Amino acid sequence: MQKKEKNTRKGFTLVELIVVLVILAILAAFMIPALIQYIERSLEASDLIEVRAAYIDVLAAVTEQDSDNMSKTIKLKQKQDDWQSRDPITIAGITHCKTDGNTENWKGIPTAGGECEVYYDSEAAVIVFDWKGKSTPGGTIDWNENLHGILDRTGILKTLKNNSNFEIDSKCPNSTMVPLVEKEMRSDSLLKNGTWAFLGSSTNKSDRYLFWTSVDVATKAVGAGKQIPVIVSPASGGYYISETTTAARSNNGQKYVAIADHIYSYSTFKDYITGTKYDTLAEAYAAYKEQVENDVRFQQYKDTLPE
Repeated sequence: MQKKEKNTRKGFTLVELIVVLVILAILAAFMIPALIQYIERSLEASDLIEVRAAYIDVLAAVTEQDSDNMSKTIKLKQKQDDWQSRDPITIAGITHCKTDGNTENWKGIPTAGGECEVYYDSEAAVIVFDWKGKSTPGGTIDWNENLHGILDRTGILKTLKNNSNFEIDSKCPNSTMVPLVEKEMRSDSLLKNGTWAFLGSSTNKSDRYLFWTSVDVATKAVGAGKQIPVIVSPASGGYYISETTTAARSNNGQKYVAIADHIYSYSTFKDYITGTKYDTLAEAYAAYKEQVENDVRFQQYKDTLPE
């Protein structure tokens, strides 16, 4: 009679399985962050390669005086805000540390899903790396945008050097300069909303300003002689919350409404920047929005606020 062999093979016990799973979890806790960091470094390296290539293209355009190609925009692949892989960053001999903040050649920080605009600043005679992106989830405005860079890229300031004082009103009909400014605006620019004006000195940044309001002064509900809230930004840096009175103007016989009356002296501009100075557009807009929503004089304009 044949004896049955006893099965001596055993499977894993529950305790052993738990121990294995714990070990795998510990390994994953160490490996996954390292893998994510490696991927992010690779994405940042790819972004830097493309930005360097854009710099070379812009430099070539400047050398050849090809004004149509003095600006290139690179969509960033990185998935985290700011640099994760290195500090400082060097691009084409231009070195920037995180602690440097904004400089003549370097504006903002890279953001996840953002972009870098490489352009020639004709006034400063330098190529600028302008890092930007959406700082408000789901928002439609690029709060990191260098608004004065829009005017710089048009080349208008070069042509105005013989005129110490200038004014570009967004609502001015038949203007030759407004279309040039609008051409440099992206779809997510704050200046796509409301009314704006660049005015002041064409040669001195400290005497050149941008006025912006969410209010469309050209509508019949507003018109001339109305007090409105504004953000005022000197080209030399910063943002201030102020107010102006809209004014009637005419150009070549066509009437229109401007964001403010004529400002004839540079000292008068100082009256508009006496309050709190904000370092970023996002901070300034938050203060502007609060004023519109809480000041009874401006609450009628709440529905003009872009997001």
